[in-house]
Amino acid sequence: MSGIGSTAGEISEAVRTGRWSAEQVVTAHLKRIGAQNPRWNAFRLIRGEAALAEARALDAAPGKRDLPLAGAPVAIKENVAVTGEVATVGTSAVSVWTAAGADHPELCLFAFTDGPESITRNPWKCTVTPGGSSGGSAAAVAAGMVPIAHGNDGLGSLRIPAACCGLVTLKPGRGTVPSGLGAGNWFGLAENGILATTVQDLALGHAVLAGLPAATPVFEGDEALRIGTSTRSPLVGARPDADSREGVDRAAAALAVLGHRVRAVRVPYPTSAALALILRWYAAAAADADALGADPAKLEHRSRRHAQLGRAATRLGLIRPAAVQVFEQRLQALFHDIDVLVTPVLTGPPPAAVDWHRRGWVSNVLTSSRFAPYPAVWNLAGYPAMSIPMGTRENGVPLAVQVVGPPCTEARLLAVAATLERELPWARHADSAPSGQRRG
Repeated sequence: MSGIGSTAGEISEAVRTGRWSAEQVVTAHLKRIGAQNPRWNAFRLIRGEAALAEARALDAAPGKRDLPLAGAPVAIKENVAVTGEVATVGTSAVSVWTAAGADHPELCLFAFTDGPESITRNPWKCTVTPGGSSGGSAAAVAAGMVPIAHGNDGLGSLRIPAACCGLVTLKPGRGTVPSGLGAGNWFGLAENGILATTVQDLALGHAVLAGLPAATPVFEGDEALRIGTSTRSPLVGARPDADSREGVDRAAAALAVLGHRVRAVRVPYPTSAALALILRWYAAAAADADALGADPAKLEHRSRRHAQLGRAATRLGLIRPAAVQVFEQRLQALFHDIDVLVTPVLTGPPPAAVDWHRRGWVSNVLTSSRFAPYPAVWNLAGYPAMSIPMGTRENGVPLAVQVVGPPCTEARLLAVAATLERELPWARHADSAPSGQRRG
């Protein structure tokens, strides 16, 4: 079928040159979605007729040679506006219920993707979560239903699903890509980004979002980078398992062999930064629920409690910039001595794919925090950060590392990712993993 299993870049080139029509590509992917989505529940809405109409319009357009992603089907996370649809941020507590794309938890609050309508499952292992909150987008790409997907990241909502589903992603630094998410952009934490199976597709998608010319990510010259590694968790009491530590060691060894200067560092995670993140997490729930006009009684229990605490934090004036400033000052000192930081993304394998929305608020908060403590601090700092596949865990689900850089180093991070992809290649889809790695 036209384009199934191809990268977004390959599809776009074939459509631009006339080897495939956009309609052929979309038709093939809609068929794949129809067959696969009932198993994984990645999509809340499938815009079949609208997508075919858009594909026919593209085929008839004279200027598609200038479109870097021409004809490539893209999953859009349901919390952004799509023409002709209503984005309700995953909640039925509003007067209109019309979804606009890939599934995610209510108000994008937690690190798993489930709700009263469905539980989204991981194509690598159906009994575990694909992560959250961009879990539907990640599952759609990992299952080969689309070659590339949009998501966003307020506390790790791109990097967590990418790590769970064996994908590569980039949370851009603050101000690099237009955001405009929710009522207040999660107090500056949230960024839009791309989930992909290859670094080249990620770079293409990022360039489109950022309004940049698309380019192949490569190092300029023979620059030897100063690379710091750390497995210390930002959250007291959360520790990485052996697989997570092994992922960092594997990435570090591959980079060291190429001549980069690699050493362990201590990342300065102040307690005040963790508190600032928690308060913003609560307050963002309140701001989004209020902006949507959500009926508090109809919110899921976990979301309602989150929003209640957020209103209290906002009313008491607890969302203050001082903790962020202290953290930024410490990071400037750290990145004076290194160019890139490598950490785990997760402390262990993904939690179970179950109805988390029926469980207690404390269970949701603690499980989300302890299983994925590494990403959120970089949203607070506004630094670019990636999740890069690093093979599989002992139980066959994907393993990943996080790679972080100071502001304006997205191109450098993409180049590091391209190097790791070349030296330690990964399976692009769950069903293309070597025998024994995938357990459905």
